Amino acid sequence: MVSFSPHTINEAVAKTFIGRWFRLEGSGHPLARPGSKFLTELRAGTVTAAAMLYIISVNASILSDSGGPCVCEGTADDPICAANTEYALCKNELSRDYVTATSAISLISTFLMGLFANMPLGLAPGLGVNAYFAYSQVGFNGTGPISYSEALAAVFLEGIIFFALTILGLRQWVVRLIPRSITTAIGCGIGLFLTIIGLSSSGLNVITGGISTPLQLGGCKSEFADATTGFCDSHVLQDPRMWLGIFVGGVLTAFLILYRVKGALLWPILLVSIISWPRPTSVTAFPHTEVGDSNFDFFKNVVAARGFKLLGPSNVDWKAYGNGKVWVALISFLYVDLLDTTGTMVAMSKQAGLYDARDGDFEGSSIAFLVDSICIAFSGLFFGTSPCTPFVESASGISEGGKTGLTAITTAFWFFISIFFAPILSNIPAWATGSVLIVVGAMMMENAAKINWDYMGDAIPAFVVIAVIPFTYNVAYGIIAGLILFILLHNLPKLAGKVSPRLLPPGWHDLKEPYNSTAFLKQPNGKGRVSFLALLPPWLRKLVSGERRFWAYTDEEIQRILEGRAMSKESDNAAAKMRQEERDEMRKRMGEEVIHPAEDHKSDDHTDDVNALEQGMMASSTYEMERK
Repeated sequence: MVSFSPHTINEAVAKTFIGRWFRLEGSGHPLARPGSKFLTELRAGTVTAAAMLYIISVNASILSDSGGPCVCEGTADDPICAANTEYALCKNELSRDYVTATSAISLISTFLMGLFANMPLGLAPGLGVNAYFAYSQVGFNGTGPISYSEALAAVFLEGIIFFALTILGLRQWVVRLIPRSITTAIGCGIGLFLTIIGLSSSGLNVITGGISTPLQLGGCKSEFADATTGFCDSHVLQDPRMWLGIFVGGVLTAFLILYRVKGALLWPILLVSIISWPRPTSVTAFPHTEVGDSNFDFFKNVVAARGFKLLGPSNVDWKAYGNGKVWVALISFLYVDLLDTTGTMVAMSKQAGLYDARDGDFEGSSIAFLVDSICIAFSGLFFGTSPCTPFVESASGISEGGKTGLTAITTAFWFFISIFFAPILSNIPAWATGSVLIVVGAMMMENAAKINWDYMGDAIPAFVVIAVIPFTYNVAYGIIAGLILFILLHNLPKLAGKVSPRLLPPGWHDLKEPYNSTAFLKQPNGKGRVSFLALLPPWLRKLVSGERRFWAYTDEEIQRILEGRAMSKESDNAAAKMRQEERDEMRKRMGEEVIHPAEDHKSDDHTDDVNALEQGMMASSTYEMERK
């Protein structure tokens, strides 16, 4: 009798071509990712999709505010066409087109990221940059400094420029150049970013913007909210939907994680959604309002597929590059997306255990950046949207155990389904995912223990990154602020030290983390020779040196990657071991017995990494024979 247990299915898939391509544990690939299981990847991808699907309706709402290709000549009485019925109907059609377009570009970009880069990342038109596109550049109803067609031309050219920078290795260079204290802090900042999203109107609605203060408590029913701003005038924290999300979505999730239930992040999302869909309840997602009625009518369709006839290549203005304001928009898109994407990818790779501490890079970075740049160009050219970017919500799937591209492909599958089941999947209420984002944010704060708090020159820039990312709602701004402060606090004392060693601050020689901006230029052969070929991505270095099979890993590269993984894990284990010793000491002082159950003990992790290194090198011999 054939057994179809999860263990059997995971083992069977791992031994197939699929398992080897995605480097599942047990596949025999020299770079197999410890802990990656087929069914776990599918579950993780579903969790990421559940956390990301809100972007379908949110992106459609934001981008359609620009008016897109809809045309209206304003009058003296109505300069922005706010009362023009024909224009309003066009924008309504545009919004529905954007629902399909957002699902389609998210499907394509996430699928390509999983298939070719083997990264557990979900991609979609980015929040923040889409608002910049719609409100700062095109403007509400097209009242901005550049037209919609010109903005699309800027997005397309951004993707092409990023593609060229990736081919030359300059995007990877940015990754390696960022100091360790900053890269560690990015993960914490993104964790707080997720927390802010989870607490805001995009989640539980516990907090809103304020008038007398930047933030204030929310969670009131609609009748107690200001009609213009949406801020609560009274009766805060009394919305039953918020409490449904907190207890069924949040507390239940915490208990499931506490008891290590598989799918702990997914089941509460589904449960809250199911509870919220019926109409005659106080927690319904479809109140009896104009918007609620419209959403419920769409929801009742269950299945609905449509194209996006108003969007496409015909909207791109290829003569736009003669407009100086287009270049201003392009530069803004470039630096925001460069740092945003880089920071998110580094943080997610660390979370998934794919970061190489030795080379300051992550596995598959070249292909990941190429996929990202191609999808940015596709966003503007074919789908009429703002640039695509990796989503920080990918952390929810990674926390569920996702480590490979199968997680991304599963997420892409749900975006594919959303094209046809958009009525259901686009109506997962915000309070169903809000608590999950907060829980994931808590998981990501583990990185704070790895920051060098002993030297303020490292600690303060890291803290600025952590603080600025959530409160500006922008990963790029946090990285920029932290890097500027890091440069000042490290280079000004260094210049002073050249005048006199006595001017160096205390801890400069022993507490400060070592950082050398030219260290990445040294050849990876350990001889310490500086070469500008190191700027190029590994595959291009091999191609330049005459290696015909430049896409295949060499034994030396496999060994370096495995050792880099082990170094990253060893750093994590050192911090975990120190925390465990502190807990044990506290138990001894309180007279409690110190017990380390075998199933909970994490001290074997380093041994597992050493075994993985040895198994990887054994597998690399087989891999080299097959390669030849």
